[in-house]
Amino acid sequence: MVHPRKRSRKRLVTGDSDDDDYTDKDYSIEEDASKQLVLYDQTTRRQQREFQLAEPIYDSTPLQQIPPKTRFGGHSRVLPSIAHYTVQCAQCFKWRVVPTKEKYEELRETISEELFECARAREWNRVLSCDDPEDMSQDGSRVWAIDKPNIAQTPLGWNREVRIRGLGCSKFADVYYTSPAGTTLRSMVEIERYLAENPFYIRQGVYLGQFSFATPKPLEEGYVRKRKYSATTCELPDILEPVEGVLI
Repeated sequence: MVHPRKRSRKRLVTGDSDDDDYTDKDYSIEEDASKQLVLYDQTTRRQQREFQLAEPIYDSTPLQQIPPKTRFGGHSRVLPSIAHYTVQCAQCFKWRVVPTKEKYEELRETISEELFECARAREWNRVLSCDDPEDMSQDGSRVWAIDKPNIAQTPLGWNREVRIRGLGCSKFADVYYTSPAGTTLRSMVEIERYLAENPFYIRQGVYLGQFSFATPKPLEEGYVRKRKYSATTCELPDILEPVEGVLI
């Protein structure tokens, strides 16, 4: 698998500009085929009735190559596109590539009730068994993050985007929903207001339970910058969304 490397566009950031009050300029594009980010539902091997999902996304420059100034207050980045979607077999624990985002969301929605096994790849016309080599492995070429299971499928015509922030930001990722009309929504409050102002979506069967702004959690220690705060400030550090699953 070969992906072209694109020129990085960076923006100098001062203070806490990577916090929640961000703009699209907090992101830039940098693709590197040598490193990929993987989002997945981490489960314990002791609970073998569960399995994992994964989304490899282009990673930025590796942690050890980021100068301290850049890591904590320098240039922000975003990882712009998802390279592959993968799922882990509940029997052999091998990673299998899922062909589309829609299929990935379908699997993730019912992950706790409907376990994935290699033979299920026939749903996308692929003959596969546990005896076949895995499609990808957890090696040093990827950065892994925990994804929350059982997130509802995105309503028809809508798009759910997980936008990964650059290394050293105070938050790992942001979630956006884009309506069929092209409106970008960044919170459940905005979703609720938008549906109230456009009730024809409700008549089409769209409801709040189909939306989730849960973000993945990186497993790479140090990817997210921890805020330093003193007794003289009321500011609290960023907290990632709770994620089901136990790391072993």
